[in-house]
Amino acid sequence: MALRNPLTTLTKRATQSQIARHTASTQQQPWQTRRKMATIVPPVTQDSTSSKGPTAMVFMNMGGPSTTDEVGGFLSRLFADGDLIPLGRLQPYLGPLISARRTPKIKKQYAEIGGGSPIRKWSEYQSSEMCKILDRISPETAPHKPYVAFRYANPLTEHMYEQLLADGFGRGRGGRAVAFTQYPQYSCSTTGSSLNELWKWRQRLETKRAGGEVDEAGAIKWSVIDRWPTHPGLIEAFAQNIEAKLAEYPPERRDNVVLLYSAHSLPMSVVNRGDPYPAEVAATVYAVQQRLGSKNPYRLVWQSQVGPSAWLGAQTSDTVEHYVSRGQDDLILIPIAFTSDHIETLYEVDKEIIVEAEAKGAKGVKRAESLNGSPVFIEGLAQLAKSHLDSGVACSKQMGLRCPGCTSQRCLESKKFFVQQEALL
Repeated sequence: MALRNPLTTLTKRATQSQIARHTASTQQQPWQTRRKMATIVPPVTQDSTSSKGPTAMVFMNMGGPSTTDEVGGFLSRLFADGDLIPLGRLQPYLGPLISARRTPKIKKQYAEIGGGSPIRKWSEYQSSEMCKILDRISPETAPHKPYVAFRYANPLTEHMYEQLLADGFGRGRGGRAVAFTQYPQYSCSTTGSSLNELWKWRQRLETKRAGGEVDEAGAIKWSVIDRWPTHPGLIEAFAQNIEAKLAEYPPERRDNVVLLYSAHSLPMSVVNRGDPYPAEVAATVYAVQQRLGSKNPYRLVWQSQVGPSAWLGAQTSDTVEHYVSRGQDDLILIPIAFTSDHIETLYEVDKEIIVEAEAKGAKGVKRAESLNGSPVFIEGLAQLAKSHLDSGVACSKQMGLRCPGCTSQRCLESKKFFVQQEALL
């Protein structure tokens, strides 16, 4: 979906220098202080008279444990999800075994990045700030109420849905909610899994008729922003962060810095089933390169492989090692499929890949800042949400198309539900 306002409006509201000042001030603060920022989300402005509101804006993501005590539960849910990590019929047995064995190691990693993941903090901040903008630019659907629903960590999807009901949505009272995936590129293992979970809890928690069916007339009307890999706000935010990092290199070296766009990998069994994620990540990368003027060479690489099965490559860590061994020391790692910092950026990239490269004498390996509190990014989220609300469309055309090799009945029913919501909007 295109921005309603020209992209120049975004860059005027938050220039590269503003982004750099915001990033610098944040980086200068200790992690313990930064972790406290925005944990208490300011109340959404609700001073608009609307004809279609209130509207619940639900940010959906994988999530991460906010404390080390939550790591075990997080990993248990993650390895139990066959959409994300397909282990076949042995999933109920292998999942708990793998999660239990990995918990001590992962706890140590979270301890090294401040005692937990910052993804909840940033998700709450982004959703709240976006809703403030939406109240201003889309008064007819105001007030916009921010919610966060994580797949594997608190606040879990079922807890978010219970909060929606407590806040007056659904159960005979109707109301509208938008499931806004914070995975910009669609994958059945991420967005698909989160939407399957949302559909499951909707079926369980909404008002039931005597026959056991949901009372559609009084249930929440859902629509979905299910993918946005080339949205101008997303592309501009990535590009500005990359330009800020390129500016740290001497002018004579700058154009030869290799840009390594790093995304979370997928098992090849998921890729070969026809998952659209690799193509959509590549589309994001190409759009960013076009915005940058294609001044630098680049590669798309993949990180965070788990287990012995084949995963999509080349792996980010291997790629950095190979380039450094060939004398290519100037590399920028760009977390292209993430909307905020989390363990994959703060530990895997910063404390493993970059530290290892520096130990080998490669001082030019850096990472572009994550989107986090970027005002350009948040403005883009608001413009994307407004376009969606104005469209009257329940989901993208792609949402209704199953992967060629999909055999999941749950996926089929979930997709049917969201596609059919359009008639109720």
